[in-house]
Amino acid sequence: MNEQLLNDIAKRLNVSIKQVKAVLELLEDEKTVAFIARYRKEATGGLDEEQIRVIDEEYQYGLSLQKRKDDVIRLIEEKGLMTEDLKNEILNASKLVEVEDLYRPYKEKKKTKATAAIALGLEPLAEIMLSLLPKGDKMEIASQYVNEKVPTPEFAIEQAKYIVAEKISDNAEFRKHIREASLKYGTIRSKKKNNDLDPEEKYKNYYEASERVAFIKPHRILALNRAEAEDVISVSVELQPERDVEYIRYNLTHNKMSIFNEELISSIEDAYKRLISPSIEREIRSVLSDKAEEQAIHIFSINLKNLLLQAPMKGHVVLGVDPAFRTGCKLAVISPNSKVLEIGVIYPNEKSKGAIVDPKVLEKSKKTILDLVTRYNVEIIAIGNGTASRETESFIAEVIQENHLNAKYVVVSEAGASVYSASPLAMEEFPDLSVEQRSAISIARRIQDPLAELVKIEPKSIGVGQYQHDVAQNKLSKSLEEVVVDAVNKVGVNLNTCSPSLLSYVSGLSKGVAKNIIDYREKNDKFLSREDLKKVSKLGPKTYEQCVGFLRILEGKNPLDMTAIHPESYDKALELLAMMNLSVQDLGTPQMKEAVEHLDCLKLQKEVGIDAYTLNDILDAFVTPLRDIRESYPGLKLRSDIMHFEDVKIGDELDGVVRNVVDFGVFVDCGVKYDGLIHISKMAMEKINHPSDVLAVGDEVHVHVIDIDYNKHKLALSLFKM
Repeated sequence: MNEQLLNDIAKRLNVSIKQVKAVLELLEDEKTVAFIARYRKEATGGLDEEQIRVIDEEYQYGLSLQKRKDDVIRLIEEKGLMTEDLKNEILNASKLVEVEDLYRPYKEKKKTKATAAIALGLEPLAEIMLSLLPKGDKMEIASQYVNEKVPTPEFAIEQAKYIVAEKISDNAEFRKHIREASLKYGTIRSKKKNNDLDPEEKYKNYYEASERVAFIKPHRILALNRAEAEDVISVSVELQPERDVEYIRYNLTHNKMSIFNEELISSIEDAYKRLISPSIEREIRSVLSDKAEEQAIHIFSINLKNLLLQAPMKGHVVLGVDPAFRTGCKLAVISPNSKVLEIGVIYPNEKSKGAIVDPKVLEKSKKTILDLVTRYNVEIIAIGNGTASRETESFIAEVIQENHLNAKYVVVSEAGASVYSASPLAMEEFPDLSVEQRSAISIARRIQDPLAELVKIEPKSIGVGQYQHDVAQNKLSKSLEEVVVDAVNKVGVNLNTCSPSLLSYVSGLSKGVAKNIIDYREKNDKFLSREDLKKVSKLGPKTYEQCVGFLRILEGKNPLDMTAIHPESYDKALELLAMMNLSVQDLGTPQMKEAVEHLDCLKLQKEVGIDAYTLNDILDAFVTPLRDIRESYPGLKLRSDIMHFEDVKIGDELDGVVRNVVDFGVFVDCGVKYDGLIHISKMAMEKINHPSDVLAVGDEVHVHVIDIDYNKHKLALSLFKM
């Protein structure tokens, strides 16, 4: 390993070299991120999944940077142009762009005005011009280069200026200074084109706009990029030409006069306008877009994590409703263990939106809901938030109130439900049901165990992002995949009830091995111990080590198998239990809790020969063997009545649930048909960096209505009273 690179990463991330080295060695040994974070804390000093991935990314970037440095040094040396100073500059560069700037003057170029002038033999004249010759006759000097292809001294000077301009443009220091100054002081401008490509004026805020590059928000960059791609606006970056040209002039001439002073000034202006400025503008747009993409992906990942880790509502009978107008609302009654009890359909909404419903049809729909709720003792009704959602919500609330039912309802995001319902997985699971019926099942299951249901859907189809279609899809998919993997492994998986989809995200398991585990379970009824995993086809020792700690077996042969304790630590766990005069049968009992509270952990570490991290994890599992980290996350808000949007007034106080977090605020479902927006400026009395610092998807909030646009169905909210 490159020791200097390790040292640089450690300093940059504020961790020790030992931690960096441990992470990289474990990854090199094909250990998964989830496994390292959970079961190798003693080696990494307790680094979490994100820190482990950042170390790996930094190291891979460092290796790529070093490889490029080596290639550039070799290429320049092959030309016989390498100097000690240049080599040191390349070796000390900390970014790829700096290396490319240094290589630029030596890079093979396509045909340019400068290469054409060099072909005429005018490079020596350009060097004389750059040498700041104080005395002499420039025409006499230029006449020395006159030949069949260079007819006059004036022509020679004019052509040599192109060489000077390119040399100025290739100067690494000039480019670095202008790039950094432009990122601080440049302005990004947008202007509407003369067309009618934005009839709904979605991009009205950008028709005539300007903003400092240093201060523009990431979501505005993505909006500009999208509007530009749709040909609605033109976008440009305005640099500081006067300052930049003066900076180059001073650093090129140091205020020394020369006989070619006029030509140098002209070459500087040409270099800046024709070569430097367009290039720097492209670079700045690229830097801004990359940062905006990173931010959008980061926020999508945070939102997805909070959605996946939403507290499950286990142990309830749920009625799932997939709303619709013409085709009717599909119904699915789901048992507490997610089995489908009954499928149905009602027509509480007329064929077209806003039409009057036939009283007989409406009454029949009410009786159907009442029958299902009373017959199956339905406790929660989950309504999808798609087409006809609010009309269906009003109908369900009316049924609950008219019949004084104990059931409550909740509106559930159905993003991705249609993707799952039409997938081969759903067809295999429910071959005899329609897409809409499968969707109703998915909606119901989402509140029973959000994680187990949502892993069946491609992460980016879940719909809790911002401008997700405007970012690099491979980067988005990779980041969201990591979020799902982390969530699944943090929660753990019940080996005897999990779906193939959930199992495939477990540390170390491929889809093929996950299928083999399911096949083994079906042939043998169930797994009785973690040891049984060793009998699964193609599940070797390495895979077993990586996955087994995340797989739980309830009511198996060994009570330790239901905990997060890895089998490699079972001997230590049994030794600890013996020292406490307890057994595996006492896991989770009050006696166990009391015994753990009175332990001397430092003394135990020495006596048992165990590190502090593993000891704490084992003791935690002794006290709460079935701990679910989702219990600390917010759950869905249940309702029994509804408020109409038209009834809301400025000054009202409402309770709601955060549906989405974006750069400029959060969207909140207050049960009034349309989601309201809490702008970032209305989230705290003091300035905050990002809405995610205050709220997350799924959070319950109490808000104040500060503005309403009844025509556009816009609701402005605040977390504090105005």
